[in-house]
Amino acid sequence: MGLLEPHGRGRRPFRRDALSEPSPPVIVVYSLAQAVAALEAAAEASRPVTLLSALDAGIYAGAGWWRALVEAARDAVPGAAFSAILDCGDQAGAAQAAIRAGAEAIVFTGRADVAERLAAIAGAQGTRLLMVRPEEFCDLDRWYFESARTLRRKCADVLASFPAIC
Repeated sequence: MGLLEPHGRGRRPFRRDALSEPSPPVIVVYSLAQAVAALEAAAEASRPVTLLSALDAGIYAGAGWWRALVEAARDAVPGAAFSAILDCGDQAGAAQAAIRAGAEAIVFTGRADVAERLAAIAGAQGTRLLMVRPEEFCDLDRWYFESARTLRRKCADVLASFPAIC
């Protein structure tokens, strides 16, 4: 066997289901206007997106704010396919509040033993618990004061540059 040829040891049959699914682009939003612009662009492009809150937003803005933002955005753009993640930082109380508020998914970066307990609580409520903040594809922070039209155009440009999910 040559250096780059497979040796055959430890080989397993190829499993298609073992491949990770490509994930939709993650867009960090700070306001309802930004969330709506992202969802409008996603609906126009017929692409799913993931809305991610600002870093630690679950701590300072709260789960109620996030729930209201997500519901209002969903109502404004009912045809958009999206998921929403609230970043609760390392604060277990913020994570518990988000779980109680019915958050779809949360980020908790605190201690592993606390995360384990939170994961059990979250799972029982149907909330996904992430221990690592997802990699963002676009952060709308620098366009915070832009018009809705400009935000929508920026989001459409971002989505056009993201590889298609097959």
